[in-house]
Amino acid sequence: MKRFLIIILSLILITGLSACDTDDIPTPEPPYRPENPGNNNEDDKPEENRKMKITTGTATFMATLQNNATATAFAKLLPITITMQELNNNEKYYDLPGSLPTSSSNPGTIQTGDLMLYASRTLVLFYKNFSTSYSYTRLGKINDPTGLASALGSENATITIELE
Repeated sequence: MKRFLIIILSLILITGLSACDTDDIPTPEPPYRPENPGNNNEDDKPEENRKMKITTGTATFMATLQNNATATAFAKLLPITITMQELNNNEKYYDLPGSLPTSSSNPGTIQTGDLMLYASRTLVLFYKNFSTSYSYTRLGKINDPTGLASALGSENATITIELE
């Protein structure tokens, strides 16, 4: 009787294991990658000749795009004119109509003039330095942010971003 029970349990175990064929497990889709993603190195060294002009009211600021897939995808959306919402008295944000590829990390400290992506579709322009626990994907940085806070003001701000 013990031998019969062992044989039955062995057959059940073998049948159960053979049903777990890995060919039946769906393969996840690869992440979106733009045609020319550049270097997706989150050291985020600025790429030469990838300049942007950011205008709000009568003030214009020059910025440099990062060398990563997110910035490349963002550049394909330019030029854009958007109304960015005020948040926390240190940043303006805008929800893009679609998602961009991300490679987020916590920068530790936000610098005035940082242009970042929060999650996969929220564009954020920071106008004050501060420490953060949030993660972002770097898009670019305003080269000389002097006067950025006063140009953006304390309310929502309409800005235009275009490639230079």
